[in-house]
Amino acid sequence: MLQIILILSVLSLLVSGFTYIRLAPRRKRKGVGSVLLDTSALIDGRINEVVKSGFVPEELLIPRFVIAELQLLADKADHLKRERARYGLQVIQDLQDSRYGNVTIINDDIASESGVDEKLVKLAVKLGALLFTTDYNLLKVAEINGVRVLNINELAQNLRPTHIPGEHTDIKIVGKGQERTQGVGYLTDGTLVVVENAGNSHNQTVEVEFTRNLQTTAGRMMFAKMVGNNKPVERTSKPKPVVKLLQSVEKRQERAKQPYSSRRRLNKKEIAEDSLIEAIESK
Repeated sequence: MLQIILILSVLSLLVSGFTYIRLAPRRKRKGVGSVLLDTSALIDGRINEVVKSGFVPEELLIPRFVIAELQLLADKADHLKRERARYGLQVIQDLQDSRYGNVTIINDDIASESGVDEKLVKLAVKLGALLFTTDYNLLKVAEINGVRVLNINELAQNLRPTHIPGEHTDIKIVGKGQERTQGVGYLTDGTLVVVENAGNSHNQTVEVEFTRNLQTTAGRMMFAKMVGNNKPVERTSKPKPVVKLLQSVEKRQERAKQPYSSRRRLNKKEIAEDSLIEAIESK
């Protein structure tokens, strides 16, 4: 009987422990729901608007070695970099004053690394945090190390409006394409558009119809054709001076064949042409 009571007690303890484990709130792993900001993201400045939009975690982590790098650039770099670094320091203050995110200056460091980029990658791995950067090389290194990266440039690229074949729009031709008949223009978002039969429409705004788009490593390109009443301006080739002179010679010869009584009175232009021809023939 005593053995049965002991067995039931053990089973009751096991059930109670299992229930507590299932129902107890799980502790969040350090770094989950937070994002590390690197130097390039702060200098870029667009992080302020992204934080306001709510597209990044509210917990923003800024390592002290990132602030130290900004301070170094602000003190010793050339004029342009110095101004950008000071702007990055101002961005940190703006983020601290913002009600849309919680900024934490962390003292965590990676003593085994000397470069800021290497420290950021290993720190992101250690904390399990996201990494917000606009540095392409840092982005690639972070992805190799399994760190999820938030790249605002990629976000902006993916959010660019896409025109589909068949849509019409007005575009200003600002240059020539690879072929003489092609004109080149740009959409408001910077997308390059190659327009057929617009090679002679420089600095003109024309209506075009998109025919296809092409995604390249350098960005998106679109191809279009002119529509409506837009017609390429055809250049009429003017007769060259030599051709004009030959035509005048032929006319003079025809007049010489006519009887004197039937010759009409010459105008000043024809008299000048005859004098020029006589001067050439006398040489």
